[in-house]
Amino acid sequence: MTLEKIHKSFGNVKAVDGVSLEIADREFLTLLGPSGCGKTTTLRLVAGLEELTEGNVYIGDRLVNDVAPKDRNIAMVFQSYALYPHMNVFDNIAFPLKIRHTNKSEIQQRVKEAADTLEIGSLLKRKPKELSGGQRQRVALGRAIVRKPDVFLMDEPLSNLDAKLRVYMRAELKRLQKRLDTTLIYVTHDQVEAMTMSDRIAIMNEGRLEQLDNPENTYFCPTNLWVAGFIGSPPMNFFECTLVEKDGGGALDATEFQVPLSKENFGVIRKDASASDLVLGVRPEDMKVTKHSVPNGIQAKVYVTEPIGDSVIVDARIGGTLVRAKTDPSFQARLDDTIYLTFDTERMHVFDKKTGNTII
Repeated sequence: MTLEKIHKSFGNVKAVDGVSLEIADREFLTLLGPSGCGKTTTLRLVAGLEELTEGNVYIGDRLVNDVAPKDRNIAMVFQSYALYPHMNVFDNIAFPLKIRHTNKSEIQQRVKEAADTLEIGSLLKRKPKELSGGQRQRVALGRAIVRKPDVFLMDEPLSNLDAKLRVYMRAELKRLQKRLDTTLIYVTHDQVEAMTMSDRIAIMNEGRLEQLDNPENTYFCPTNLWVAGFIGSPPMNFFECTLVEKDGGGALDATEFQVPLSKENFGVIRKDASASDLVLGVRPEDMKVTKHSVPNGIQAKVYVTEPIGDSVIVDARIGGTLVRAKTDPSFQARLDDTIYLTFDTERMHVFDKKTGNTII
């Protein structure tokens, strides 16, 4: 599937602004971004539920700009499941086949195959109101599977489930996509869903594609300041700083502390930065916390601690900047205690403050 510089405007609002994507056959691609970033509109443009303002959508080699949704051979699963309350599970799953006048024996066979795949064969006579949230979601998936589409489109299908069931269904959906050996485009604002399920993630912001990459690279190699701040929980810490020359080399001066730079990094920053104003980024898990002074330690005051089971999030103030560090669950501190923070400069990120682009 190919999206070629697609645009969608609602009046003066650009919901999708020149998005281009090549989606491989049998790929699990996630459109990820905050509410209002254009990811659902992009999905609806693929489905044909919205009309393109500009650009092209190809499914395989076929241009489908003017093809009706029912003729695109795609199946969509909505956030609300959209089940018919007056129909039982069998009829809900069979509905797409019945409106295409598929013969009864084939309907029976394909509904049974879908129900067996999703392990809901015992629920076929029940009405949606008699099902749990997870069961309704499986029925909605069954209705999509039974059509044997070229592409599955899913718009936040897990958002109505409780946290425990959502974790379970993430694994089930990923397994299902591999078992069906089909292409799946998935929309979510939940980065954990995107990171755990996807072959690649398309990160969107204000209608534009910010980064398209595998989950590992979106986390460890963000393309810009916005992506770096969006991916990660807790999010990356940022410090405004300037590039300065020091001892024949260079350093990042963040006012409250300085970070010495290797000769290589100093050269890269000096070459690629548009100016000396930069932003230093460090992920909470890359910060080490101690209660005693250490070489190159950055003095901070404990603002609050957040135990989360396998670790503790330490919120601390460095001057007027609030930062977060993820540390051992045994760590204990009182409010306003003095602590010292260090981090590995090999794992830091440096961004151009003016352009937002990643330099290191």
